[in-house]
Amino acid sequence: MEVDIESKCIQKGVRLTEQRKLIAKVMSESESHPDVAELHKKVGKFDSKISIATIYRTVKLFEEAGIVSKHDFKGSKSRYEQAPEEHHDHLIDINSGEITEFVNEEIEKLQKQVAEKLGYKLVDHRLELYGSKIKK
Repeated sequence: MEVDIESKCIQKGVRLTEQRKLIAKVMSESESHPDVAELHKKVGKFDSKISIATIYRTVKLFEEAGIVSKHDFKGSKSRYEQAPEEHHDHLIDINSGEITEFVNEEIEKLQKQVAEKLGYKLVDHRLELYGSKIKK
């Protein structure tokens, strides 16, 4: 089971105010890759006094601590997800903005082979695929 953001903050020594705890809870429970405006809207349902600036600062703090990952998908605002325990890639629907996470071992092997062929040892990568649903 994945450890929630609040627990990761505690593990990494990030000080948790009540506002940060609430933001961490909302992010942990998110099933998508929310942007700051979406987080602000969701957090506002619990505490309307939390400003969007507080959300921005908190997300940046979480990102700098390696607790969340920032994604700048083409054509959209920065989106965030809990830093994954295991690597995965993303497929982004260019019409709806829906983001699908996936793992494909063949792609992983191919990326390593390409790096090795060019004289490199692959240490990290990000793969983003963009597409639109095929109408049947």
